[in-house]
Amino acid sequence: MSSPYGYSKPTFMITDHSQDPYHLQPGDEDDDQDEDEERHSKLQEIISYLHLSAKHRSKCEVTEGALQVWRTLPERIRQDPSLASFRQEHERLHGDVDPLQAEEAEVRVENGHHEETALAIQAFTQIGINVTNEAGQVRVLDGRDLENNNDDQHDEAEPHAKSLIRKYLIWFKIAVLVVVWCVFTAFLMSNNEHVDQLSLISVPRNSSPRVFPIATSGLQRIGLGLRGPFRLQENELAINDSVPLPLLQVQVMRSYFDGEGMEIYIENASQLWQLDVVYPDLIDSTQDTKKQRTFELSPIDPLWLAQSNRTELSFEFTSSIEGELPLQLNVDESPIYKRDGVIYAAVVLCGLYVMIIWEIVNRTFAAIIASTLSVGILAALNSRPSMATIMGWIDVETLLLLFGMMILVAILSETGVFDYLAVYAYKITNGHVWPLINCLCLFTAILSSFLDNVTTVLLMTPVTIRLCEVMCLNPVPILMCMVIYSNIGGALTPVGDPPNVIIASNSYISKNGVNFAVFTLHMLPGVLLVMVQTYIQLRFKFRNISDLQFKDSPEVEELRHEIHVWKRAAASLSAYSKDEELVRQTLMKKVNRLKRSLKKRMTAVIEPAPNYQQTLANLQAKYPIRNKTLLIKCSAALLFVISLFFLHSVPELQRLSLGWTALLGAIFLIILADIEDMEAILARVEWSTLLFFAALFILMEALTELGLIEWIGNMTEGIILGVGEDRRLMVAILIILWVSAVASAFVDNIPLTTMMVKITISLAQNSTLNLPLQPLVWALALGACLGGNGTLIGASANVVCAGVAEQHGYKFTFLQFFKVGFPIMIGSIIVTTGYLLVSHSLFAWH
Repeated sequence: MSSPYGYSKPTFMITDHSQDPYHLQPGDEDDDQDEDEERHSKLQEIISYLHLSAKHRSKCEVTEGALQVWRTLPERIRQDPSLASFRQEHERLHGDVDPLQAEEAEVRVENGHHEETALAIQAFTQIGINVTNEAGQVRVLDGRDLENNNDDQHDEAEPHAKSLIRKYLIWFKIAVLVVVWCVFTAFLMSNNEHVDQLSLISVPRNSSPRVFPIATSGLQRIGLGLRGPFRLQENELAINDSVPLPLLQVQVMRSYFDGEGMEIYIENASQLWQLDVVYPDLIDSTQDTKKQRTFELSPIDPLWLAQSNRTELSFEFTSSIEGELPLQLNVDESPIYKRDGVIYAAVVLCGLYVMIIWEIVNRTFAAIIASTLSVGILAALNSRPSMATIMGWIDVETLLLLFGMMILVAILSETGVFDYLAVYAYKITNGHVWPLINCLCLFTAILSSFLDNVTTVLLMTPVTIRLCEVMCLNPVPILMCMVIYSNIGGALTPVGDPPNVIIASNSYISKNGVNFAVFTLHMLPGVLLVMVQTYIQLRFKFRNISDLQFKDSPEVEELRHEIHVWKRAAASLSAYSKDEELVRQTLMKKVNRLKRSLKKRMTAVIEPAPNYQQTLANLQAKYPIRNKTLLIKCSAALLFVISLFFLHSVPELQRLSLGWTALLGAIFLIILADIEDMEAILARVEWSTLLFFAALFILMEALTELGLIEWIGNMTEGIILGVGEDRRLMVAILIILWVSAVASAFVDNIPLTTMMVKITISLAQNSTLNLPLQPLVWALALGACLGGNGTLIGASANVVCAGVAEQHGYKFTFLQFFKVGFPIMIGSIIVTTGYLLVSHSLFAWH
């Protein structure tokens, strides 16, 4: 029988290419003595035929556009034998192999003729070649046959009743989301963007009043925004005690007029608002500061209303400064009613957690829905922000840091260094599980103390995953332990976690003796105690070593992991073009083959695991450094980035932010590695994680506008002020610590810390309370940092770790993290409470 390419087809067939592609059955077994020679000759015949067939198919199907799509795939998928036709066409057209895999190819060539022959069969028996035996039976080697696909789908089909219930739930979910979409779409379409109407006034000197009229008189509340040379809360109280602080007093006045337009009565319609102003000689050199206030207006007096014809409202400004005070103001006649706003904010936040906890929609999409709904609520309350305002809410610095480090890690992973480090860690711990976890968590905590913990997680997550894979452990619980210790270590220094950066960079706090050394010294005992407590809780939680392992055999779990990775790669390609559709179909064929292999593995007998020495030898041979030249270049870029990160902890040397440092390091590495195909690198950036953070930043700012963060702060301050003087410090430490910890677990800790810093300073500045500043600062720092361990979205490092893990094929849900992280967070805050009360309330260390 001859092929359509003029070559005789071999008379052997492959019995099971998914399990043993090298096992051949001869068509004629009359002479057992000549079996080896016949097998060898037929083997060469198959290889030659497959080479010709593969070349013909490559020329016919693999286009340059398909090759571009192939280059964007992850390295482990791009180098799979099932995509060998794409790699061959790439070599034929461009005359080289994958530039990041040059050394790996050289190693493969050196392994000898037999291994090369085996790889050739494995590669080319999966590209769609029909091999026919003498009886005329045809074996399709690429899994195209529809019967196998239909069998897989039939085996995976759910019972009819469950399928029907799931169908109804899906339609219910769609209906609810459509209603939510209609609500915020209607709100956004019915209201224009809120634009501040700015006015310039000058308040005269020596307490002479300046009156600014209000157009509408029948208001229940009114908002006022001022911009001028106001004294920031964190500045010194006074230059010297003999000179009183200049003040600006603002109050809403209501005037009653008779029929002739004569003013017959004037009354105070609101409470007095006092603002501290800088000294006269500092006005020209002081940057303008924005202050906002919503005035609740008293009802109109019915007695005077009966005697008058009309009423008017006006602002009255009075300044004690020796000179004129220039101000810029805007009046909002329909400000947000904060009591209702807090309720709306709580509903939106609860909706976000419902969608994430029960995985109703993707985490990123849930954040987008919640943030859009919050902006729609602002629009319904006549406070729709402009697009420029919304973009200003996004913390570009954090996104830039993540983007730069993701590119660095993506290129670094091509060298094989993560696999090599995982094998090395396996070697130094002799393959024991808990010593290895302890080393991993301790190293992560120390690194997070001096690097940003987001950067640490981006570097450590790939190592942890590979380490778990070589030890046949489930990476999900190990990753949870690692990221929990990252958040604990980040609490140690002022640069380890974003809340600490906000606290330590406050000028009032720094002027009151809180520098890098003092901050670290007071946080160290608490962090060490929390690390011990966390270790005890984790050992109890995972006291059964089986909880750290997969339920099934390593081979079955590896196949499931491979299926997830290949499905994810196929889902990332669209059907917009023929080239992408070609690659996507090839990937799905691989998925179908893996599913059939999984079915056979599920019924196979589990072989005993090899001993430690044998496993170590296999791992060292399997995971060498693949590209030493690229590793040297990556090391140079990482040295630059990490050096500047460490210098960032010295305030005098802070010239570049963390985001700029990461971006410059990524650009430097791309130049050194001479990477021309940027699409392949950008395809490995976790765009969904970046989009999740952007949506979360918008959501938190919108909730702040609705008054949620301010309400938390006011409740905290009110409880502390209502306590007796003898126990006021103890109560203040407890309230600040627990409120910041629990709130940080459910809302972003950056806006929360910003608000709590203001409350902490105001409590310390209140002379009647007589509270020291430093214990309140330590309580806030420990609460905001350790509270991030409570939920999956409580800290930025948690979200980044989950995103990187999902990219590697391992997904952990909100509830999985909550069951581990929230009890540890509660235990950490209990231990921290004891430490702070003993050291500051009992022994007054401050």
